[in-house]
Amino acid sequence: MAITSANQLELLQTAEAVAREKMIDPALVVEAMEESLARAAKSRYGAEMDIRVSIDRKTGRARFTRVRTVVEDEDLENYQAEFTVEQARQYMDDPKVGDTFEEEVPPVELGRIAAQSAKQVILQKVREAERDRQYEEFKDRAGTIINATVKREEYGNIVVELPGAGEAVLRRNEKIGREAYRPGDRIRCYVKDVRREVRGPQIFLSRTAPEFMAELFKMEVPEIYEGIIEIKSVARDPGSRAKIAVISYDGSIDPVGACVGMRGSRVQAVVGELQGEKIDIIPWNEDMPTFLVNALQPAEVSKVVFDEEAERIEVVVPEEQLSLAIGRRGQNVRLASQLTGLDIDIMTEEQESKRRQAEFETRTKLFMDTLDLDEFFAQLLVSEGFTNLEEVAYVDQDELLVIDGVDSDTAAELQARARDYIDAQNKAALERARELGAEDSLIGFPGLSPQMVEALAKDGVKTLEDFATCADWELAGGWTTQNGERVKDDGVLEPFEVSLEEAQELVMTARVALGWVDPDELAAEEAAAAAASDEEEEA
Repeated sequence: MAITSANQLELLQTAEAVAREKMIDPALVVEAMEESLARAAKSRYGAEMDIRVSIDRKTGRARFTRVRTVVEDEDLENYQAEFTVEQARQYMDDPKVGDTFEEEVPPVELGRIAAQSAKQVILQKVREAERDRQYEEFKDRAGTIINATVKREEYGNIVVELPGAGEAVLRRNEKIGREAYRPGDRIRCYVKDVRREVRGPQIFLSRTAPEFMAELFKMEVPEIYEGIIEIKSVARDPGSRAKIAVISYDGSIDPVGACVGMRGSRVQAVVGELQGEKIDIIPWNEDMPTFLVNALQPAEVSKVVFDEEAERIEVVVPEEQLSLAIGRRGQNVRLASQLTGLDIDIMTEEQESKRRQAEFETRTKLFMDTLDLDEFFAQLLVSEGFTNLEEVAYVDQDELLVIDGVDSDTAAELQARARDYIDAQNKAALERARELGAEDSLIGFPGLSPQMVEALAKDGVKTLEDFATCADWELAGGWTTQNGERVKDDGVLEPFEVSLEEAQELVMTARVALGWVDPDELAAEEAAAAAASDEEEEA
C-alpha cells in the first residue's frame, strides 16, 4: 500500500473517526500514525537510520525525512544517523556538534506485514491515549459516588461498567454483607481509589467505606451539602449498624433532626441504599467525655474517666446497662471507639468500686510502710487525696494541717520522714545506676531523677549521648496500630509518668547540651511552628 494523493485525506478522516469513537484528541491519533509509518520506513531503509514522518494536518500529505546528527569524531557510532563536523560540511554551512540535517526520502510502500505492524502501533497508541483520558477523568472523582452497571462477577468481585470510562472493580470485601448482583443491575458505589497502572487506570469502588455513608447523607441532606451541618465522624459495621456524628453551625438547626428528616425520610433513604443498615445519628461535642456518652447511646453512662495522653477512656455504667453498652458481640462499644478514636474500657459500678478500693488499700499500705504510720492515719492521708510520698514531702504544710488531728509539729514530722525516705531511695538508686555503668553526664542531667537514671541504665542507656539518641516514644511509651488494632509500646520512663511532650523536651535539651542542635535554629523552628499553629486556629 503506497501513500498516494488518493488516500492522503483518508489518514486524517481515519484519525478523526478513531478520535471521536475513543473520545481522545485527534492529534494523538495522527502522532500514532506518524510513528507507525516511521517504523515501516525503517524496515525498508534500514533500522539504523533515523527516519521521521510528519503528516500535514490540513492536506494529509505524509513527508518522510532522514535525519542525521552532528557529533564529535570520537562519539561517532551510527554511520547512518550520525556524522562528524567534517562530513557535515558537505551538506551544511558551518556545522556544529548537535546540529541536525534533514533530507526528504521517497515514501515507502507498505507491504502486508508492515501494514499490520503499523496498525498495531496505532492501536497501542490509541489505547494508551484512551487510558490517560480515563485516568485524568477519574482521578479527581476519587471520594465521590458514581452510578454504574454490573458487567460480570469474577471470584466474588464485581466488575462494573462506567459511562464512557471503561471498567471498575467492586471487591468482595467492599460489598455489604452478602449482596448479590446480576449483569445489567444498576449499582451505586463510592470511588475509593484511582491508580495509574501499566494495564490502564484501575478504579476501585466500595460500598462499605464510612465515606460512602457520609456522601449519601450529603446527597440527602441539603444542610450538609451547603456546609451548615458537618459530618465529623462515621463508624460502620457494614450492613448491620453504623454511628454518625454531626454538628450544626447554625444554632437554629438541629443537626440530628435535619439528618433524620420529616418522619425519617432522609435517614430512611440512606438506610435503604445500605441494605437496611441501622444508623445512630449522634450530636458531636468538643468535650470528649460528653461526646462518648452520646456515642454509647442507647446505654446510660454513670461516669467517664478520660486519659488524654494515652487516648483511653474508662466508662462506668450501671450493672443492668452493661450488656446494652457493649452491644451484641461488642458492636456498640466497638463503633463508639471507632467514632471517637479512643480505646474504651467499660466497667460496672461494682467493678469500679472494687478497683477504687484496691487503689485505696495500696496507697494506705504505702504510707504505713514508708512513713511508719498506723492504718487510720494512713487512710486519712489517702482520703485527702495524697497518692505518693513526693506529695507529702514537698507539699505546702498548710495542706497537711487541714487533716483532722494534724498540727504543725505532726506535719513537720510527716514531711521529714517522707524526705528522709526519698533521700535514702535516691541514694540507693544512684548506687545501683553506677553499678550498671551510668556515667556522671547522665546522672547530672537536669530533669532525670535517680530512679529514672537507674531505669535508663537497666535499658542500656548509660551516657548523655545514649540518651540524646532516644526517641520520645521509647522514653514515654505510646500506641501503634498493628493489623487494625492499637498496641501499647512501653516506655523506659513511663512508670514515672513522663509525657511525650516532656520526653521530647528532655531529648532535645540533651542534644543542645551536646552541641548536636543549634539552640538559635531550634528557637526559630519553634517560633515558626507556633506562628503556623496560630494561623490555622485563625483560619
